[in-house]
Amino acid sequence: MQIELINLKRQYKNLKDEINQAIEKVLENGQYILGPEVKAFEKEIAEYLGVRYAIGVANGTDALVLSLRALNIGPGDEVITTPFTFFATAEAVSLVGAVPVFVDIDPDTYNINPDLIEEKITERTKAILPVHIFGQLSNMDKIMEIAKKHNLYVIEDACQAIGAEYRGQKVGTFGDAACFSFFPTKNLGGYGDGGMVVTNNKEIAENVDILRKHGSKKKYYNEEIGYNSRLDELQASILRVKLKYLDTWNNMRINAANKYDSLLSDLSDVIKTPYKIKEAKHIYHLYCIQCENREIIMQKLKERGIATGIYYPVPLHLQKAYTNLGYRQGDLPVAEDLCKKIFAIPMFPEITDNEINYISEVLHEIIN
Repeated sequence: MQIELINLKRQYKNLKDEINQAIEKVLENGQYILGPEVKAFEKEIAEYLGVRYAIGVANGTDALVLSLRALNIGPGDEVITTPFTFFATAEAVSLVGAVPVFVDIDPDTYNINPDLIEEKITERTKAILPVHIFGQLSNMDKIMEIAKKHNLYVIEDACQAIGAEYRGQKVGTFGDAACFSFFPTKNLGGYGDGGMVVTNNKEIAENVDILRKHGSKKKYYNEEIGYNSRLDELQASILRVKLKYLDTWNNMRINAANKYDSLLSDLSDVIKTPYKIKEAKHIYHLYCIQCENREIIMQKLKERGIATGIYYPVPLHLQKAYTNLGYRQGDLPVAEDLCKKIFAIPMFPEITDNEINYISEVLHEIIN
């Protein structure tokens, strides 16, 4: 049996007619940049999340950059964030001229540890940038409390977490702004790049809108140096089709995760499965497990046709690009240790019970 880490083809086959019709509609309409599909998708995302404003941009990285710029964060400023995430989170901070300040993570949720944030706050700190890693919410109650106390902005990196909830409140609605990615492998993914900034603040929304169009409110009249960062009309049309199925797909992921949890529970002394916050809805962008001898287990899974992936092999504070910040091995031990043990096994909505059973059987064989 061959099982991909993420299988995108099954989803397309299920939606082929709807997707093709949506694409054809755009091609026939003749409006390919910031047309009716983008406007409609922005409105639908805002309604889905329960926010006032949603602004489509070119990708999740740009969503982060434009959010930071919209809040006037730049040279001389510091932004507190997690070292355990995709590089774009910190990269965006650097791209606006600010400095990322890394805080170690919670060993269970893998998100930024809020109990360690305050000791890293200085007079230069302007924002906290938590990531909801793998679809699991950060502790937003504590983070918002700290931000309020110190008069800091909060930008949620929700690129992996669309549809996740805490006490019924959707991810992306806690901070001053939130960023989403529609990269093809995301829970709501297009067939190319795409991103979104959401906020309840009119000024932030207007700033992001101006920045995504070369710093222009009115065409050919430029108020500041901006970006060419617009969600593509074709991608918006595809994402509008998919948005209708997002909750169903997330529930399918949750069911698959619950099955993994149950099947792997007797290996708990060797394999650590994902932690679940009781009051939260974890939407399992990835299903990541921890164990010693990761490379050996991954190789044996590969020999049996099961794909895996390491998310992430190097914490951001130890990346070559950030040697200038002066971090050393041992500075953020929880993130560093996790990067040596964690890897993902197949997870996508359409994964079958037979496939999950097979993966569990193979893991049992390897470990026993």
